[in-house]
Amino acid sequence: MLATFLQEVVEETAEQMPEEKTLSFIELILGGGVAGTLVIGILFILLVVALYIYFERLFAIKAASKTDVNFMSQIKDHIANGNVEAAKIRCAQENSPVARLTAKGVSRIGSPLEDINTAIENAGKLEVYNLEKNVSILATIAGAGPMIGFLGTVIGMVLAFHELASSSGQAEMGTLAEGIYVAMTTTVAGLIVGIIAYIGYNHLVVKTDKVVHQMEATAVDFLDLLNEPA
Repeated sequence: MLATFLQEVVEETAEQMPEEKTLSFIELILGGGVAGTLVIGILFILLVVALYIYFERLFAIKAASKTDVNFMSQIKDHIANGNVEAAKIRCAQENSPVARLTAKGVSRIGSPLEDINTAIENAGKLEVYNLEKNVSILATIAGAGPMIGFLGTVIGMVLAFHELASSSGQAEMGTLAEGIYVAMTTTVAGLIVGIIAYIGYNHLVVKTDKVVHQMEATAVDFLDLLNEPA
């Protein structure tokens, strides 16, 4: 009898317990209404663009940083021997910013050092521009992503409180709370996009700075070579 009584109590308790609600990722996105879904869609597009720019620039910067360790010593040997054409050919064989800067300097041999330095600086600015191409878009996404997500949350909150006002304060708290946490998903999505874009942007800046320092060191070595006494 006691066992039967305990079993009945357990069954009644289980029936009275509220059913746990689960929410899938797709339901969370689509549950935000047209405005929430639109904001999530925009953020997804921004994430794809950010990832594409990051990996495209990363591979381009890695390719630009690869230079033959013997490149400058070979250029020095050619110039020391008076073989400028051989130095030009060697620069043409190397597809890197360092080689293009050196080629610009080699092509100006015979001109005043100030003119050679100016030509190398101008070529360096063009190379830096090519390395930083589209990187600023990452910075824009890093700043705009969280703001767009917050905009979606504000819209969702406005709609939730509009529903509360329309029902003269009689709206169910469960429905109201559900609308609010669905609206908050846009802020979460915006922060995720912003963080990814921000980290990617700073990583590319560090990689670009290394290539720029490499170009500056090469320019200094080349100008020192021209300043050496014959």
